[in-house]
Order: sequence, then structure tokens, then C-alpha cells
Amino acid sequence: PYRDEADLYALAHRIDWPHWITPQHTLRVDVTARASRLRSLNFAALRIKDAVCDRMREQCGARPSVDTRAPDLPLVLHLAMERATLYVDSSGEPLFKRGWREDTGDAPLKETLAAAMLAAAGWDGTPGGGGALLDPCCGSGTIAIEAAQIACGIAPGLKRRFAFERLLPFATPPQRALLQRLRSAAQARVQPPAVPIFASDLSFRMVDFARRNAQRAGVGHAIEFHGGDALERPPPALPPTLPGTMMLNPPYGQRIDAGGRAARPSAEDRGLPRDWFQQLAAHWKRAFTQHPAGWTAWVLSPEPKLPGTMRLKATRRVPLWNGPIECRLFRFELVAGAFRDERAGSADPGPGHPGGEAP
Repeated sequence: PYRDEADLYALAHRIDWPHWITPQHTLRVDVTARASRLRSLNFAALRIKDAVCDRMREQCGARPSVDTRAPDLPLVLHLAMERATLYVDSSGEPLFKRGWREDTGDAPLKETLAAAMLAAAGWDGTPGGGGALLDPCCGSGTIAIEAAQIACGIAPGLKRRFAFERLLPFATPPQRALLQRLRSAAQARVQPPAVPIFASDLSFRMVDFARRNAQRAGVGHAIEFHGGDALERPPPALPPTLPGTMMLNPPYGQRIDAGGRAARPSAEDRGLPRDWFQQLAAHWKRAFTQHPAGWTAWVLSPEPKLPGTMRLKATRRVPLWNGPIECRLFRFELVAGAFRDERAGSADPGPGHPGGEAP
């Protein structure tokens, strides 16, 4: 419980910080609040920082400095109306940052959202778990790279470091050896992919970005990249018994900026023809309905009436959030019967209809 900033100072000051860091370490304090009684969250962060530094100076004769970009000790203070909780952030960089994406476009999809899309689709990188994977709007390659890491058995975050590794309890030789054994065990589970993965984009610049990201992620060998228009590029050739899963985050006029906020459409989005989704559905009908084992398409969109716009029957809708944008992940079975005759109208069927909500 707390009443004012003095209580917050006392909360942080009573912790044995020399057990965690030395004066040569750096720190940062972030504050989140829900119905806090305090007027200034910045002042609350300052008092937590003062308490840590004072405790270190009292016991060690020196204090740590502040690093707002890459601190050794990232602290998070959460304030409710009457209760304050101080956390040590053991991850550091957000967990969606896997450590491989350096080349990005206007609106990179978070790696965790791409993984959630694949999980919702039941795609697990095996012939019976979705089969081959295709992203025809790959951008910087996030979906394809996440899929390739799943198919290859690469643990998320294997290529990155975590903040806890710099803290004293985890910096001892036994702890470092344990962490190295865990990393080696994860590396030993890496395997060749059992299914092919394909990615393409209209922008050859983005294809180059995606290819470089894939190399850094350790899956450059597992993805076949191409340039090409999603409205024209034919499906990849697959064995007759291997099904295909198409997974895409198409341009839809709303983008997410670096801070996770909705941003203006990119120039690419503004240049899309008004009937782009109708053209995409027509291309799927021509090119993707003849494969003996079948294709299934999963499309992420904030537009609830997308199935009606595309004149397709959605067999499932999964609610997902792309930053602040509420979306649905629509599933379309690419068989001849899924494409509605244009003369039938474009009204989107509701729950209970074969094209409505499904579990």
C-alpha cells in the first residue's frame, strides 16, 4: 500500500540492491498506472531511481548511472489506486523482438502476432499440420520467418539476449554454464523443415529485406523468396498429396508506427486499386482451386465485411489485435464452392451461416 511518493521511495529503498547489481551497472525506471492517486508519474519514477541509488551509495560507496536505452537493471513500477508493485524486468527488450529483424518496411508485423496467426491456423510445420506455407504479401518476411523457425524447431528468442543475464545472481560461472547448456540443448533440437515455405512481395526491395532477415534468423535455407504481384503470381508447385496454407497480412489502409500506434497509410497502401481484394479472390479462384490436396487462405484484416467484399465464405474468424487495431483472422477454403456468384450479392453472412462465426 502507498499514499504518496515517500511510500514509493521506502518501497524501493528497503530492497537489497547490491545483491542484484554493482555501481557499474545502469538502470532505468518505467511507470505504468491504473487509477493512480499521484499527479506525476515522472516524479514517481524519479523517487524510485533515487531510492535505488541511495541504497547503493550507502552500501557500496557509489551509485549506478541511468541508461534510458539499454539498462542493465530495467525496473517497472505499477501503480493502482492504493497499491504499488515494483518489478525487475527480466527480459529487457520486448519479447516480440526475436533478435533477427534489422530490415523493416513501413508497418512490420510483430513477430508474436505472426506466431499467434500460425497457432490459430493450427499450422505446425508438418505435412499434416497445414502443409506448405505461402505468404504472397511478405513485406520484411515476419510470417514466413516465424513459420520457418517453427518448422525447423528453432526456439523463439534463441538469437537474442535477456536483461536478467546481466544481473549478479545470474552472472556466476555456474549460472552462465547452465544457461549455455540450455541454449545448446535448444540448438540441438533444430532440424531441417519438413514442408516448403514460400514468400513473395510486389516490392523487390522488401523481398531483399526479408531474405536478409531470414539469414539472420537462421532460416534462409528454409524459405523460397520471390518477387511478384499477389494478384498474378501462380501458386508454388506442390506434391499432389501435400496441402497448402496461405497466410497473409495484406495492405489494408491502417498501419502501426514504431510506438505501436495507428499511423497513416503508407504510399503502397494508398496506391492500391479500390477492388484489390476482389481481384485477389478472382486470382485465387483461377489459380488455387485446382490443387488436389487443397489450399486454405488465412487473411488478417480490420474489416469485418471482408468476406462479403471478396465474395468468399469465411469458415472461421479469429479475433486478434494488431497493435491498437482490432482485426479478424479469416479462414477461406479455396475450393470452387467457396466462391459466391457475383449475382448473389455481397452481403456477409452472420453467425450460424457456413460463412459466419466458427470456433
